[in-house]
Amino acid sequence: MIRPRPSLGLLDRVLRVLFPGVLFLLLNGCANVSYYSQLASGQLQLLRAREPVSSVIADPQRDQKLRARLAQSQRARTFASQQLHLPDNQSYRLYADIGRPYVVWNVFVTPEFSLKPQNHCFPIAGCVAYRGYYSQSAARGEAALQRLQGMDVSIGGVEAYSTLGWFNDPIMNTMMGWGDERLATLIFHELAHQRFYVKDDTEFNESFATFVEQEGTRQWRAFRSLPPEDDTQAQHRDAFIQLVLNTRTRLENLYALPLPPEQMRQHKAAEFERLRTEYRQLRDHQWAGDKRYDAWINAPMNNARLLPFGLYDQWVPAFAALFRQEDGDWVKFYAAVERLGELPVRERKSALKALVDSSSR
Repeated sequence: MIRPRPSLGLLDRVLRVLFPGVLFLLLNGCANVSYYSQLASGQLQLLRAREPVSSVIADPQRDQKLRARLAQSQRARTFASQQLHLPDNQSYRLYADIGRPYVVWNVFVTPEFSLKPQNHCFPIAGCVAYRGYYSQSAARGEAALQRLQGMDVSIGGVEAYSTLGWFNDPIMNTMMGWGDERLATLIFHELAHQRFYVKDDTEFNESFATFVEQEGTRQWRAFRSLPPEDDTQAQHRDAFIQLVLNTRTRLENLYALPLPPEQMRQHKAAEFERLRTEYRQLRDHQWAGDKRYDAWINAPMNNARLLPFGLYDQWVPAFAALFRQEDGDWVKFYAAVERLGELPVRERKSALKALVDSSSR
């Protein structure tokens, strides 16, 4: 059944009524009232900042570059629904200027000698390996408290996120520094989260969305009669990620040893220095001096900084194999993804591993 969409003004009025109740549900049994309060108020602020992209494009008083970028984004948005069979709703047909460079700042936390993150669970998204803050100062405050407790901490700014279809997500000013193609890939990625999402399985969700993003971008380029993208940067990215994942594996093995704290710290520091050395060798001898990852590698290093690596692409080869099995048919592919997602977690991971193994034969 097709339901009429409320206007943005009506939706805002409804949300002002509903948000206190939603907040109460979030807080029920939770001690940290201020944290969940900032989540609710931050999301409400974002929703109230939205306006139709079509209105921005039609307004000659608005920045011409912004209007051109948004016009191009809408072509990608239409392609996403018509060709990639992603949700056809108002998400990314709206625009919001929130007046800051990131929409949220995520705080990742691990023990000093462990790569196991502090997980945080939420009613809609399930459990994730970070806490998000709409204020950078609040994120820094949380990070400082965690450091006082001897934890490893990392803060990362996030330019976009998905509400998984609960609300119509906008294109934001935080995305406007990207090229047209990267903005298109973001739209494909976030709409994939709306298309299907499994609670408490970040690796599955992000790998699925990353595959849709990558294959969707390939098809988007072909649709516009553009040549395939130069994969040099992708190869560098994959090699860099592998260096980090190798370091994680060595650290996991190290932390399993019965060593005294000071000796453990020395070995931990040595592993991070090995990562830097291996990176520089790769950069100077195989990448012709490409320094795109220098800032990251030269910053202070700890366990928490390694957490995001591997989450977004661990099972991408599995989804690529599944897409080939379904003969590149998006509708059949999504149905197969849903069947995987319904499996118990252990069976799901076994099925994904089998798909990876089949792709390497």
